[in-house]
Amino acid sequence: MTQKPIWIQNISQLVTLSSKKKGPRVREEMRELGIIEGGSVWIENGIIQDVGTTRQMIMRYLSRAKEAEIVDATGKIVTPGLIDPHTHVVFGGSRENEFEMRMEGASYMDIMNAGGGIHATTRKMRTLSEEHIFNQTARRLDLFLQHGVTTLESKSGYGLDLENELKQLRVMQRLHKKHPVDIIPTFMGAHAVPEEYQGNPDAYVDLVIEEMIPAVVQEGLAKFIDVFCEVDVFTPEQSERILQAGKAHGLIPKIHADEIEENQGAHVAAKVGAISAEHLLKVSDEGIAELAKAGVIACLLPATALYLGEKPARARDIIDAGVPVAISTDCNPGSSPTISMPLVMNLACIMMKMTPAESLCAATYNAACALQIEDRVGSIEVGKQADLVLWDVHNHQKLHYIFGVNHVKTVWKNGVKVVG
Repeated sequence: MTQKPIWIQNISQLVTLSSKKKGPRVREEMRELGIIEGGSVWIENGIIQDVGTTRQMIMRYLSRAKEAEIVDATGKIVTPGLIDPHTHVVFGGSRENEFEMRMEGASYMDIMNAGGGIHATTRKMRTLSEEHIFNQTARRLDLFLQHGVTTLESKSGYGLDLENELKQLRVMQRLHKKHPVDIIPTFMGAHAVPEEYQGNPDAYVDLVIEEMIPAVVQEGLAKFIDVFCEVDVFTPEQSERILQAGKAHGLIPKIHADEIEENQGAHVAAKVGAISAEHLLKVSDEGIAELAKAGVIACLLPATALYLGEKPARARDIIDAGVPVAISTDCNPGSSPTISMPLVMNLACIMMKMTPAESLCAATYNAACALQIEDRVGSIEVGKQADLVLWDVHNHQKLHYIFGVNHVKTVWKNGVKVVG
């Protein structure tokens, strides 16, 4: 059925993120938001058809005004739909007991090595039906949508065997078809060495390479492949083997790099040509230089650092070195149980000293680049999907200035109002 046109008028700031530059934005480019004061957008059949000032658009569309749904955005801003490029959103159960353990002094790796962390969620996930996981995750996605997120990446990695990794990825596929939020799937069978392979991690690496990757690719269940390159998890050599195997099967490499300790994760990312390196709390100067030279996007996760009580990633050094930066919630049941990208945008400024403009770029256009979908989302430009958020603030700085509040008023996904 043909949708009624939507005409958003009198936008205090229309933050388009438009640019002639292709690919992710670096350095001062991240501050160029393409703001149109007194802006207007015309949408038809889910696609952005025209962008300009309200004065210009009245001249062009006054004769069609009666056929459109007119939205008065006086005193409000419009941005692209937020994009969350790193989540573990598909899971069952919760781990609030570990929060209390951390408050009593236990570290992330202490909990994981004692059988908690990823292992605890894996044990739970293996007992749950696909339908249960689907329903629990769908409720989580509703909250993402209410906080302005219209697209997100989701990783597997809570199955850690062939059957349950496929189960998790199939849930993502179903949710992508059924839920308004677009889900970009990543296979992360190498999220941890499962308990049954403790003491023999190379055998599990072989299983991931020889059985899991071919099965995932055969069903078309993932676009990316990721690995947790970390001390006491996967070595740089094991990580490279897994990512190169995925790459040989057509999967695009990502990597959890240098989070708990510096472990050559940035080096591996550059060597395999990863699209992004994630976390980077402990990345070295040499690692940053390698990421810049290789054009790897740094996906930074300030909510995780906050939740674990760690120093945040050195965003200023990373940006100044010419590495493009995206930001994400890292939504997961253990180290970042949040769905709030607006909070993450605040934290990017407060904890990592990014500017409001850099933070917004990192949560939209650069995040889209980290998922290789910038041709259709991430900015407000003619021909792109009408994934838009109307915020109840009058400029983009105020969106970052007032934290802990959800300023979302309306969300459109493919030109359909899904919130508001």
